[in-house]
Amino acid sequence: MKFKRYLVTAALPYANGPVHIGHLAGVYIPADIYVRYLRLKNCDVLFICGSDEHGVPITIKARQEGVTPQQVVDKYHNLIKNSFEQFGISFDIYSRTTSPTHYQTASEFFRKLYDNQQFIEQTSEQYYDPEAKQFLADRYIVGQCPKCGNESAYGDQCEKCGSTLNPTDLINPRSTISGAKPILKSTSHWYLPLDQHQPWLERWILEEHKEWRPNVYGQCKSWLDAGLQPRAVSRDLDWGVPVPVEGAQGKVLYVWFDAPIGYISATKELTPEWGKYWKNLETKLVHFIGKDNIVFHCIIFPAMLKAEGSFILPDNVPANEFLNLEGDKISTSRNWAVWLHEYLADFPGKEDVLRYVLTANAPETKDNDFTWKDFQARNNNELLAIFGNFVNRTMVLTHKYFEGSVPLPSTFNDSDKNIIDELTKIRHKVEHSLENFRFREALSEAMNMARIGNKYLTETEPWKLWKTDPDRVGTILYISLQISAGLSIILEPFLPHSCKKLRNILNIKNIEWEKAGQIDILPKNHKIEQPELLFDKIEDEAIEKQQLRLREIKQRNLFQNAPVKESLLSVSYETFAAIDLRVGTILEAERVPKAKKLLKLTIDTGIDRRTVVSGIAEYYQPEEIVGRQVVVMVNLEPKELRGIVSHGMILMAEDADGKLIFVKPEAVVKNGSAVK
Repeated sequence: MKFKRYLVTAALPYANGPVHIGHLAGVYIPADIYVRYLRLKNCDVLFICGSDEHGVPITIKARQEGVTPQQVVDKYHNLIKNSFEQFGISFDIYSRTTSPTHYQTASEFFRKLYDNQQFIEQTSEQYYDPEAKQFLADRYIVGQCPKCGNESAYGDQCEKCGSTLNPTDLINPRSTISGAKPILKSTSHWYLPLDQHQPWLERWILEEHKEWRPNVYGQCKSWLDAGLQPRAVSRDLDWGVPVPVEGAQGKVLYVWFDAPIGYISATKELTPEWGKYWKNLETKLVHFIGKDNIVFHCIIFPAMLKAEGSFILPDNVPANEFLNLEGDKISTSRNWAVWLHEYLADFPGKEDVLRYVLTANAPETKDNDFTWKDFQARNNNELLAIFGNFVNRTMVLTHKYFEGSVPLPSTFNDSDKNIIDELTKIRHKVEHSLENFRFREALSEAMNMARIGNKYLTETEPWKLWKTDPDRVGTILYISLQISAGLSIILEPFLPHSCKKLRNILNIKNIEWEKAGQIDILPKNHKIEQPELLFDKIEDEAIEKQQLRLREIKQRNLFQNAPVKESLLSVSYETFAAIDLRVGTILEAERVPKAKKLLKLTIDTGIDRRTVVSGIAEYYQPEEIVGRQVVVMVNLEPKELRGIVSHGMILMAEDADGKLIFVKPEAVVKNGSAVK
């Protein structure tokens, strides 16, 4: 059917930390591309998002920081919202689930399902802290892992061995709130009986939505094949939307139930006509999410909407897979991430470069990897060398030969006609890819318009024709200017900042999507502004700074989590006593040729003068360590390194930042003094 309007939602980011590039690649950039495309087509579209601000992780962070949950979510809501705005994610509203409208909407939603007997009530035994006088969420319980013996396993998972646990699996469990031993206590909760919804969900997803991405369809099928089970919609907690039922004191709506209703409450805040978007079959509802949210948006939230009875269901849920960073999984707990607010500070004015790279590497159907070297290469070799270079050459030549006015074209030759035909085809290809949520493919096709323009200018060489055939130069630049104008349209969903800058240079306003690829966008004699570079080169220094930061983070993580070497637990005293450690003084130091990490040291050990090759060149200059006393293992067997025989090893300590520090005596002692 032909939809009259579009409702696009992006997963609500959790307000206990900032947004990183994994979030951007997985959800927010593809959603923004899709919405910007729809707006260029003059579609009636709303783009909805907001902060997810309830749940146990918020209360844990508040307790750790000694503040209230509200203070935690206020801090991160503002940080996330400001980062999105600066980056150009064009939400129509960015709300939050602590707003009064959301509390009212979520309460009314629950109450309607409750009154219509869409829930079942069950009583179970859960852990309770007798000192704090409250039920404990899984993450508020720690104890010994029954599988690996880790003494600090959580009630839902052991982070040492990775095992999934139930709180009752833990040996010697204790409350992280009071330290008390928890007791089992009966509590009642309401459950959404997903098993009762399974028949229509199987038909709706497996039969009616085979066009969904394979990763989305496959995960849904896996859950359905395993059989759906009732899921609790309430929990015992003091942070969240209170359950609006008499006798439910101390119970709130479970965050998984409360959060997706945030899409509805945000739309209510945006427009009094919210029902037209949520309750009319002429609206196309699309959820943009990451793969960890597939089940919630494809099975659980649709079941909630169906149970309520008056809402439409999503037409598509284009979930992405995960983005890795430099070959390693992004981890907020390990700080292994590129945070959006830090990127904006480190690379001002380069919002579109990150948008481009994350789209070109988008993990649409499988996990993908972000590297800083690829980031640099795509900026320098694609955005700068292809798109930026073509536009700049066109503008410079137009000012040089035609005083900044769009020239009158003469007759188009066959080559010109082939170029013109190809431009329209590109627009159709990009359109088809976007409407099927293939954003990597769409970006590649859109950049083909810049590639065609760049190749056209290079092959026709108008600068060589000016003296002999100025009319031909006018035709070439006329076509090149129209391609530039087309690029300002077709690349706008992907590179909004750069395309706005390009339109300013071309002296034009926003143009409708259908004009992309046509050669009459700019009228003859239209005046353009002075050329400006759309992109500049990213130098090695900027990339090395980011790579160094990641190396330091990795070193800190290794330092903090380094296990005791098993071999150390079984070394005999006799073995240890055989090691001969002596104090010596560095007499000479020089770099080893073609070795980035090695220094060649001459050391007076009090026994002799010997050569020791040491991997400390990244941390010390040769001249600054001459004269230092060091501790040397003098009876280590000789080893050849880069053609130099090393007779011993100096002792170094590694600090939390990964830097090597000399181990040395507290006061100056005689060379050759034994270390015992």
